[in-house]
Amino acid sequence: MVDVMLVEDEKWVRVALRKVIEKSALPIRVAHEAADGISALDWLREHTVDLVFTDIRMPLMDGITLLKEIRRYGYKCDVVIVSGHDDFTYARDAIRHGAIDYLLKPVEVEHIETCIAHWQELRRGVGDYKEEAKPCTPQEQSAVEQVIHHIQANQVYHMTSCEAAELVHLNPSYFSKLFRNSMGMTFTDYMTNLRLEEAKRLLEVTSMRVSEIAERLGFTDIAYFSNTFKKNCGLTPSEYRRHVRDA
Repeated sequence: MVDVMLVEDEKWVRVALRKVIEKSALPIRVAHEAADGISALDWLREHTVDLVFTDIRMPLMDGITLLKEIRRYGYKCDVVIVSGHDDFTYARDAIRHGAIDYLLKPVEVEHIETCIAHWQELRRGVGDYKEEAKPCTPQEQSAVEQVIHHIQANQVYHMTSCEAAELVHLNPSYFSKLFRNSMGMTFTDYMTNLRLEEAKRLLEVTSMRVSEIAERLGFTDIAYFSNTFKKNCGLTPSEYRRHVRDA
């Protein structure tokens, strides 16, 4: 069974695409639907699918950016762009960033069947020639490395030093010293830097409001978030967004 996710801001388009998929003679199951790229990424943090069918123009995060983020996070799914725009530039950007196909709306059953056949050929090729490197086991990693791996793998942006110490079964005071000696900074500073880097990325690639970004990253006070951002980056979040877009 091939599990797919549909990402499209217009509900009627999602419903139409789901019906087309259900009409196909292929073993495909729509595992999830999302109305924008941010919601899709949030769902992929804890779930897996084989294929993502995504529109290009959506609020908060467009389809090309979603494709880039899926690749950046290393999610094990392939992406098909579904667009109403027969534009070579869109298609070129999609393929350049790793999309396996570019379908034009309205999508018909034969388009889905051809797309899935193409995907299966690609997967067979990958299976024949790609050997994945064996990952380090937790026992082979230091306590600090285990915590950092956990944070990065699960996109954790709100964790205290005590919670990190508990994760690796160490005394909080000892863990704090161990982390500072290993990383050259306190755990709190590490988490602040990580959250601010993610804030900058979200300001660059999404249209989320500053308050939404602050809440997403665990800042309960938007004024504190803005002050912390300006202290570290020299600009307020809104100024940073304008600066990046005007560059």
